[in-house]
Amino acid sequence: MIAVVDYGGGNLGSLISALERRGASFVVSEDAEVVAAADAAILPGDGAFAATMAALRARGLDAAVQATIAAGRPFLGICVGMQILYESSAEHGEHAGLGVFPGRISRFSGAPRTPHMGWNELEFVRDHPFVRGVPAGSYAYFLHSYRADVGDTTLAASEHGGRFSAIVARDNVMATQFHPEKSQATGAALLDNFIALCA
Repeated sequence: MIAVVDYGGGNLGSLISALERRGASFVVSEDAEVVAAADAAILPGDGAFAATMAALRARGLDAAVQATIAAGRPFLGICVGMQILYESSAEHGEHAGLGVFPGRISRFSGAPRTPHMGWNELEFVRDHPFVRGVPAGSYAYFLHSYRADVGDTTLAASEHGGRFSAIVARDNVMATQFHPEKSQATGAALLDNFIALCA
């Protein structure tokens, strides 16, 4: 059973539809105990870093996410759900994240426009079961103003005024800066891979 974390934000509707199309076994829950006990978890994100962290903490869901990760169960973060895995963010001040990945989330600088919105190509730089079978040159749909640097956890990068992390992973923790449920064939392949890892 996959727990889709409901913290009062995030884009649940399109993700739920995508999981239903794939026949995934999942439950949407804001209960920290349910999330911590699930076989895997997905944290969708939509909104600001600090507000997301505050909503998670208010429900005890930050600890539930960390328990899932520490237990080695598959975890997928989406958009802001990826960013909160880092140590901190500069969005509207300095705010602490979960510290699962090293680094700081920062605003785009030198980009032709902000937010970064629309389809962009993925440059795969490292292999992981999460991205297997996703062809080189695949595109994903982005909508964000803050980004993570390319580093040791980066599986795929994109370019927007400089390279940034589009997909990251380490062991059982996977995350995308874009919404896979809105990224057509690319996103479908990634969700299929994640569900297979949960089986």
